[in-house]
Amino acid sequence: MGLVGLFQYLYRFIDSFLNHLLARCHLSANGEYGWKSFDRKVNPKPEPTQLVNFTQLTTLFLKTKTGKLMREQQPLTKKIKLLLLFNPVTEWIDTTHLMRLWIHNKSVRKGEEEGTRASHSQIRTFVDTYGIDMADFEPSDIEKYRTFEDFFIRAHRPGSRPIDGPDDPSGAVVVADSRVVTYDSVAETKKLWIKGTDFTLTNLVMDTQLGEHFSDAAVAGFRLSPQDYHRYHSPVTGAIKAFRSIPGDYYQVDPIALQSGVNILTSNARSYLVIETEQFGDVLFVAIGATDVGTVRIHDKFQKPGTEIKKGDEIGYFQFGGSSIIVAFQQGAIKFDQDLLDLSRQKIQVSVEVGTSLGRANPMKKKLS
Repeated sequence: MGLVGLFQYLYRFIDSFLNHLLARCHLSANGEYGWKSFDRKVNPKPEPTQLVNFTQLTTLFLKTKTGKLMREQQPLTKKIKLLLLFNPVTEWIDTTHLMRLWIHNKSVRKGEEEGTRASHSQIRTFVDTYGIDMADFEPSDIEKYRTFEDFFIRAHRPGSRPIDGPDDPSGAVVVADSRVVTYDSVAETKKLWIKGTDFTLTNLVMDTQLGEHFSDAAVAGFRLSPQDYHRYHSPVTGAIKAFRSIPGDYYQVDPIALQSGVNILTSNARSYLVIETEQFGDVLFVAIGATDVGTVRIHDKFQKPGTEIKKGDEIGYFQFGGSSIIVAFQQGAIKFDQDLLDLSRQKIQVSVEVGTSLGRANPMKKKLS
């Protein structure tokens, strides 16, 4: 067989064994761990027969470029991490807060490592592993990045992500290169996407009055993977009404983690903006940290109430790791794109690019604030 063949055999065996354990712990709906993909642009209205094998799966997304059904494979180490963090024993240990302290300290150390010159050596392997097209970024030469952290918060090349209807304030756009789900109500969001018992918008923003302001809001949830562009942009045009930063933990934000009993989104460190608009009323934008993400950054100018903001404007960025964003619209204020709604109800996440269409203002509900 040879050493290479033996290594490949052992890798496949371990991978299969971990998939089995993930399924046994109810961390994977179908016994496999990965992400299927489908093209939103080529197939704007997929036929039911194209989705027949997807309806019972919770960890899926659609790819917007290839037009083919694919599965986004995660590294073996990621499967091990999920198995260790989100099983019944670990979730019980979490109630003692020891796990949270360990994750927090680990995230701080990771952030310090990624900011050193020695971390530059990780960039080439990272680009090759995830197949990142550096032509989309500026600079495109990886040697121009001093540290891995500098590379992680890399900027898009101007023009590589055009904004849909930049001068049309009635249209809302995707806030980041990510995988998105959209739901018309918080109740639907909790039923299909988030299983944490404490998830409410009030708990998310730690403000009863603001939470009531977004009672049963329509929700768009964006999940960023480590290989993604980690800057995020405004979904709408308006003015900053409020800003707040909330300290917290750094749990994983994968769908498997969100389906666990841990109250992840309301426990993680996060910052939020309220954007006042003419077309949508008030819009809530929440950037949420995750494992190996030390900081959620909001640009200083957008922390000041009264600052004008245009859809597509860069709001801030995450540092080193996966992360999540929630955008909430007051009930009835937005009509999400129908393909996103239909697929989200089948527990299928859609791979999207920043600046593409998210939905349009409901003309019957223009001013809700």
